[in-house]
This record gives sequence, C-alpha cells and structure tokens, in this order.
Amino acid sequence: MSDFDDLKRALDAATPKADDTRKAENLARAMENFDDLQFSSQGNADDTRLTSERPENGLIRGVRKMIANFSTRGVLTATTALAALGLVMIVPVVRDQIPGMPGAIVTEQNAPGGELLSLDPAQEPVVEEAEAPQQGGIALSGSADIGTVPEGGETTLFHTDMDVTFSLSGETDNGQAFGAPVSRPAPTPMPTAKASPRVGAANGGLTQMYSGGGAQLSMPPMEPVIVVEENTEAFPEAEANPLKVTAEDPVSTFSIDVDTASWSILRNSLTYGTLPPDGAVRIEEMVNYFSYDYPAPTGDQPFQPSIGVTDTPWNDGTQIVHIGLQGMMPDERPPMNLVFLIDTSGSMNQPTKLPLLKQSFRLMLGQLTENDSVSIVTYAGSAGRVLDPTPADQRDKILQALENLQAGGGTAGQEGLQQAYATAKEMAEEGKTSRVILATDGDFNIGIHDPDELKDYIAKERDSGTYLSVLGFGRGNLDDATMQALAQTGNGMAAYIDTLSEARKVLVDQLTGALVPIADDVKIQVEFNPAKVAEYRLIGYETRALKREDFNNDKVDAGEIGAGHQVTALYEITPVGSEARLTDPLRYGAAPEAVDSDELGFLRLRYKAPGADESQLIEASIVENTDALADADFALAIAGFGQILRGSDLIGDWSFGDAIKLAQGAKGADPYGYRQEAITLMRLAESMSQ
Repeated sequence: MSDFDDLKRALDAATPKADDTRKAENLARAMENFDDLQFSSQGNADDTRLTSERPENGLIRGVRKMIANFSTRGVLTATTALAALGLVMIVPVVRDQIPGMPGAIVTEQNAPGGELLSLDPAQEPVVEEAEAPQQGGIALSGSADIGTVPEGGETTLFHTDMDVTFSLSGETDNGQAFGAPVSRPAPTPMPTAKASPRVGAANGGLTQMYSGGGAQLSMPPMEPVIVVEENTEAFPEAEANPLKVTAEDPVSTFSIDVDTASWSILRNSLTYGTLPPDGAVRIEEMVNYFSYDYPAPTGDQPFQPSIGVTDTPWNDGTQIVHIGLQGMMPDERPPMNLVFLIDTSGSMNQPTKLPLLKQSFRLMLGQLTENDSVSIVTYAGSAGRVLDPTPADQRDKILQALENLQAGGGTAGQEGLQQAYATAKEMAEEGKTSRVILATDGDFNIGIHDPDELKDYIAKERDSGTYLSVLGFGRGNLDDATMQALAQTGNGMAAYIDTLSEARKVLVDQLTGALVPIADDVKIQVEFNPAKVAEYRLIGYETRALKREDFNNDKVDAGEIGAGHQVTALYEITPVGSEARLTDPLRYGAAPEAVDSDELGFLRLRYKAPGADESQLIEASIVENTDALADADFALAIAGFGQILRGSDLIGDWSFGDAIKLAQGAKGADPYGYRQEAITLMRLAESMSQ
C-alpha cells in the first residue's frame, strides 16, 4: 500500500494546480465569442460587427459574469436549467411562423442601460419595488424573450430564426419620459408593452423583472406554443342502463363479457393524473378484472352459475342480485395455432406501443410449447407476413422476427386482417385451436375502419373456426370502440396492456382462459317476479344489451367464455313495498297478481359448445333470503366506484370514501396485489375529484 501512496503523492505533486481565475477568464471569453458568432450569423442592425469590447452593463453581460463565478458543478446546473427554460418558450405567434421553435435562443442588442437583478430559470422572480439607476432602463425576462431597454426606450430581441422588435414607453424616477418607435420591423411584431406603476410578478404572459426606470413592465397574456399531437381516442358511446318497472318490463337480456380493457385504461388515466374518459368506464369490465371465489362446475357443464342476494351499500331499502359464472379448466391445454397480427404503423412508434408489445409477446412465448405454432403478420402502409408458421419452441427465430419490427407508414388494418385470416386457415389442423391476436393502438385509417363494416367482415370469417382477440397498446389515438367491436364479433376478448405487469397477467397468468374457448354465444336472461320486485336495473353491460327475442335465436352472436374465466353480473332491485322505490305504481294499470313463491326472479343461460350450431339451456331460480356470494362486497365496491366515475344519479351521496372503506374491508388475501392497487386508484380518483 505504501508504494501506491507514494505514487499517488507523486502524481498529485506533478499535476498543476487549478487556476480558478484563468478558468473564469477562458469561460467568459468563450461565451463572448459564442455571442458574437450567434449575433453575426443572424445579421446585425448596424454595419459595425459587435465585438467583445462591449459596455459593462446589460443583461447578457450580467449573466456572463454570474456564470464565470460559478464552480464547474454550478455551470452544469445553470446550463441545464437554461436548456430546460428554452423548452417551455412562450411566443405570441403561431408555430408555423417560427421555424425551429420551441427552443429559440435570444441575445441582447449592444445598448446601454439596465442591470440585471436576478435570473433564476427555476422559478419566477417576485419583484415589488426597485431602485432606479441614474441611467434608467428596464430589463425583461421570461420564457421567450430577454432584452434590455436603454435610455432611449428601444430594444431589439434576436431569436434564432427571426428578429423581433417592439417599443417601450415609460417614465424614469426623475420624471423624464422615454420612448421610441419600432425601428427594426419584425416578420411578426410583438405587442406593444407599456409601463404601469405596479404589476405582479406574473400576469399570465411574460414574467416582469426590472432594475431601473422606476416602473414595472406589464404585458398582456400570451398564448403558449405547445406542440401536441391531436387526441383521436374513441370509446363506445352508451347511456347507463335505466331503471325498469318490473310490471311493465320484467325481462332483461344481455351477452356476457369477459373483457378487461376498461379497468386497464382507467388505471392508466389515473396513474398519469387524469380521470378516465366517460366511455372508457365500463363497469362490467371493471368488476370482471378481478377474480372471485365462485364454485367450480361439476359434470359436463362448461361453467357453473351461482346466485347470491345482499343489501345494496349505496341505497337503503334496495338489494343486489349477484350472478357469478365460473368456467371449467381443462386438465391439459390443447395445442394452439397463433397468428400475431401486429400494427407497425407510424402511430406505434412510442415506448408504450411497439416496444412494450415486443416485450409482452416475449413473455407469452415462454408459455408455449413445441405443440404450438406461431406466425407473424404485420400491417402498416401495406400488410405482409414476416414469419411463416413456426413451431413455438424455435424461440430464437420467433424473437428475431419480433425484434426486427419497426414502426412507420399508414394503418392498413383491413389488409392485415385478410392476411392474418389467410395464414390461420393455412395453419389449421384437426384438434388445434386457431386464433388471431391483433395487437394495435386501434388506429385503422386505411381500408375498412368503420366499426360496423369491420364487424361485418369479422362475422364472415368467424365461422371458419378462427377466433380473434385484441390487445390494445398506448394512448392518444386508442380506438377502443373499434377494438371492442372486433373482439366481440370475433368471439374473442379485448384487453388493454399499459405495463409489463399487465402483459404478464393477461398473457401468462391467464393465457389458457384468454386463448382456449369452452363456450360460445353465452347469453343471460333474467325474468323478475313483479309480485316481489317493483324495480330493477342492470349495472353495466350497456354495450352488450340484446333484445328479448335474441335469447332463443341461435343466429345472434354473443360473448365467449374461456377456460377458467369468471363472469359477474349485478342487478339492483327494489322489493315491493320498499320506501326506496323511485317510481309510482300506475293508477290505472293492473296490479301484478300475487304469486305464492319466494322467487325474486328466474335465470336462464344459453351457450354453444365451441364450433356447435345449436345452443344449450341452463336454468336456475333467484330466491329471496339467499346468502351473499363470497367476495360480494369487493365486487360491489368496484361497481360503486365505476358508478361514481360515470356520475350516476342513482347511488345517492355514496362517495369515493365509501367505496374505499368497503373495498378495504373485503380485500381478502389478495396474493397478486390487484385489490390493493384498486384501493390506491380509488384514492387517486378521490383526490382528483376534489
């Protein structure tokens, strides 16, 4: 160690000591040269070139002196702050008029007068009073323009790509007026600024800051130049289910839904500090995102219905009819032929889109075996197959094809779907499940892009036995309405993936349920007993409503249940005689005939075995005084949360705080933390709503 110590001492002795004075001088001279070059490259108002022999006063001189006295760390901090300042420029002209904006650099004209008091880009200065120097002058500072006003009252501000000139007028402390017309016309003139006796440090426009002239500068608010891509997100538009009078309309019919996209979009919005769009809040998808302890099916039935009745947490005097379906899980997953239909259009060129998509499919590949096959079709300006059908155990080949994908071009969605279905037909084998997995931000702008037209096209292809699932990525142009239409018509599920954790949930933990169907065209119909139930309403499923006659029509499409999937449906009912009833009985209508029964209603379920043409029927009674199902309180907390977000007027004054309290008491074991995450999101929504 002593040899190293001796070597270190020798090196220290041989190293010249830092000369702080010389370093400051060199830095100052470098900045002067930069200013000269910058100024001369834009043109000079005078014929004489500006040199480093400039008056000692002035704004840039003051800044230069300040920087020259900084330590190395201070210089880095200051320059970083100034760079950040340039990224939030506020300019009173439209973007197209200033090439290179935002981030224009400005310098001062060689003019006397004005000495900078302070310049802290990190915060706006608050100036109340100022002593006027003998020469007078006003110094401006702000996000866009910096300059000085000499005794004559004129200044010229220089942008990187244009010169801007305006005039100032005011009065010095000794009463001498100053002012001058604009002597250097600008391509887009700045508004005239006038002195006022006293103005706050910020008025919505530039920040005021002065060192002379005995007056503060007041400027009108200016519109900021913000380069923002247009938000073209689209969500299904559906009014909340209305309250129904049982005596007038006792039958409710709808298609089941196992999608979870709504919850993920909601989480994404709240995580980034905004409440979710109205159409993105689909209560059935929020509730179905979570797992519940429903009894497993027995015998040959693909799923088992369970029914519970409990008091409504948000309305005294009403009850909740809770219907739960639990799908069966096969002993062994059947082999699959999968076509990854990947959107590689220009809109996918964002970290939360194509890069996250690649990472998500990498996770999924780990769950596939040599019995499974994979092909990759992409679509942008045109569609193409970038990976022929390949056994899933050839991971390197598949991953290389994924990594080679690049985003660019338009969005030829129709052509991509046609290519994907053709590939799926080519891969079809007896005993294998075929599925196209569409991964997109939902932007279909070439070919068929209307949801109704897309539904018609998918419906024609569905009968071939190839199902379609949709995975959404990214925000800004997320066409959730189209994604929902595609998934519903294609006998598949729709999920939104905003994190790698969500990708694991959908494509790893729930892979079999997402890809292996156990029942098609599953419909639910509930008939309520008017002698027991005065009113009812279905909570959620607005986009899944069916006509009463659709229930027995096997040609009408409905939802799919995958292996191990769960479905939850909630009805709020008002018992006959309850003070909570919102509608009056008809004066001239016939009263419902009393029925000697304890049935609140009757449940009917229809489903088809995968690939079958004829449906099968399951029936069960809904009996009053039935015990609540396990986890009912947590499901109700999520349903109440969704109704608050939708602004429902049917839940009284029930609040986010009530939903949080109910969810906390019903959180249970929560092995993956999904329920705790829900409580955290409720708290975020509560804070934002305030």
